[in-house]
Amino acid sequence: MVPSVHSASTSVLDITYEQSGPHDGPTVLLMHGFPYSVRGYDEAVELLTAAGCRCVAPHLRGYGPTRFLDTSTLRSGQQAALGNDLHEFLDALQIEEAVLCGFDWGGRAACIVAALWPRRCTGLVTCGGYNIQDIAASVIPGAAELEYTLWYQYYFHTERGRAGLTADRRGIAHLLWRLWSPPWQFDESTFDASATTHNNPDFVDVVIHSYRHRFGYAAGDPDLEPIEELLAAQPPIAVPTISLDGDDGGFGPADRSSEERAHFTGQYDQRILSGVGHNVPQEAPDAFADAVLDLLRR
Repeated sequence: MVPSVHSASTSVLDITYEQSGPHDGPTVLLMHGFPYSVRGYDEAVELLTAAGCRCVAPHLRGYGPTRFLDTSTLRSGQQAALGNDLHEFLDALQIEEAVLCGFDWGGRAACIVAALWPRRCTGLVTCGGYNIQDIAASVIPGAAELEYTLWYQYYFHTERGRAGLTADRRGIAHLLWRLWSPPWQFDESTFDASATTHNNPDFVDVVIHSYRHRFGYAAGDPDLEPIEELLAAQPPIAVPTISLDGDDGGFGPADRSSEERAHFTGQYDQRILSGVGHNVPQEAPDAFADAVLDLLRR
C-alpha cells in the first residue's frame, strides 16, 4: 500500500506526514527516531492496515519535508519540543486519542504525551522503556561500558562534531545503524530511503541542540520551559504500555531495572526481542505490529 502524503501546521511547524489505512479505523501514531525516518515503519504499516488500523507517520522536526514556519524559531531538539510537537500534531489532525508508538526520539515524544496528556493516548508502544530524560542526573557518569557507546553524543557536544555532522551526515548515520543493530543486514537501498530525509536544512541544528540540551550544555526554548519543568519530575505513565527491547542494541542489557519499571503505574509488559537491535520497528515489524494490536484488543 502506498501511503498518502499530507501536511498539518502546528504553532511552529509545517509537519509532513504519511497516512495509510481506513480513516475510521483505530488511529496509530508512528514516531521515528534519530538517525532514521518514517520508512522504518513500512512493513509494520502493511500489517496494521491489514488489521484495519489508520496509521499516521509524521516526519519529525529537522527531517524530510517538515519545515519550521519562522526563521527565527530556535531549532530545538529538546525533549519538550518533541513531545509538544506530537501533542499539537494530534490537535491539528483533530485526533482525540490514539495508540502512540515510537523508538529513540519518537519513543521520547510518545512517552511524554502519554505522561502529560494521558487522555490522548489509549495505549503506548515504546521501544526502550521510559524514554523521558532525567536531565538533572545527566552529570552522573555511567559505567565505562555504557559511556563509550555514547561517543556520538559527546562528539556532538563539540564544534568539531557539528562540522562532522554537517560534512558527513550520511556516513555518521550509516555507522550508527551498523553499531546499533549488529545482527541486521540492511542493504544500501534500505538505508538510502531513510538517509535522504536527513537532507532537511534544519537537521544538523536540531540534532546538535538535542544532544547538547539533554546534558545541560545548551539552553532550551523559553516557550517550552513549563513542559521541561514537568518532565524534570519524571512523571509516571499510567496508560497501558508495552515496551519492546532488542537484546542486541548496543546500549547495555535489555531487561529494565525495577526503578525504571516504577515509572509505569498502569498495565505494563516488557518484551525482549532476541537478535534485534535498536531499530525495532524495521528489524522486527511482526513483533511491533503484534504489540500494537494487543493493546487495541485490550
